[in-house]
Amino acid sequence: MRFALSPEQLDFGTSLRKLLDAGRTPAAVRSWASGDPQPGRGLIQQLAGAGALGLAIEERHGGMGAEPIDLVVAFQEIGRSAAPGPLVATAAAIPALLQALPDTTLAARWLPGFADGATLGTLAFASPAHGTVALDADIAEVVLIADGDQLRTAHRTELVRSVDPARRLFTVEADAVVAEGDHVRDAIAAAFDAGALANAAQLLGAGRALLAAATEYAKQRKQFGQPIGEFQAVKQKLADVLIGLDLAEPLLYRAALTMGDTTRGRDVSAAVIACGDAAYRAARAALQVHGAIGYTAEYDLSLWLTRVTALRSAWGTPDLHRARIAAALRDRDLRGSA
Repeated sequence: MRFALSPEQLDFGTSLRKLLDAGRTPAAVRSWASGDPQPGRGLIQQLAGAGALGLAIEERHGGMGAEPIDLVVAFQEIGRSAAPGPLVATAAAIPALLQALPDTTLAARWLPGFADGATLGTLAFASPAHGTVALDADIAEVVLIADGDQLRTAHRTELVRSVDPARRLFTVEADAVVAEGDHVRDAIAAAFDAGALANAAQLLGAGRALLAAATEYAKQRKQFGQPIGEFQAVKQKLADVLIGLDLAEPLLYRAALTMGDTTRGRDVSAAVIACGDAAYRAARAALQVHGAIGYTAEYDLSLWLTRVTALRSAWGTPDLHRARIAAALRDRDLRGSA
């Protein structure tokens, strides 16, 4: 299986990186966290103009009908910039859900707006025990709850504090049922895996941004008259981060390439764990390299530190994904021995 990106995909990623210039994105993230979504919506509109929000949306619904690997390329750059908003739900999870339904009415109603950036969507998975929570339910025009074999519209209720201030979480309550049946259950499963894949790509992109920030700072910060980046301990720490990110990348690409296979869930979970662990290692190293300044909310590094911490469990905890891998491997072994 070939994991190398094509020249066109590399060029697409580079163009998105230039669009999401880190010099202006932090201001949009902070505005979003404070309740002012306008700068962030402008950034999202530019992403839509570049085709990033319509990649997973079929052409008949105004999208590009691209492959999952193209979505992974886009979300690595979104993660690298720490762009705000319910982008995983809008560009990955909800399109996967609606396009898996036999009735195309909902897809035709909402997906064209998602593709052109005029509409944002957010998706919550029902959790009676812990409360059903959705991201940016105060800003998204489409708020949905996936509950077993039912898909419902919903409305927000109370704000829930997040470790990442730019991830504005709200409890939501269900309204009307818009689809139900066994086909909805299958569509919800597809939506979860699509969202988890995009989330893993975000984590990998954020990890690379943290490594770049730590490396640059290590060149500038001096101790005992020389840059700390010349110390072997610092070099080794950053090298370990790079190795972790590089090893996670092929697992992410494999998950993208097997989204239509029976191993989809296992491969997505493997990517989530690998990218989450690599990004977390990058966050710890970046914080140690930066020292006390890395703890301050005013310093831009904090935007990536809190984002990585939040994203590690945003689409399933590491324990959940490890359990999914274990179950898949156990089932495979049972089938092999039958």
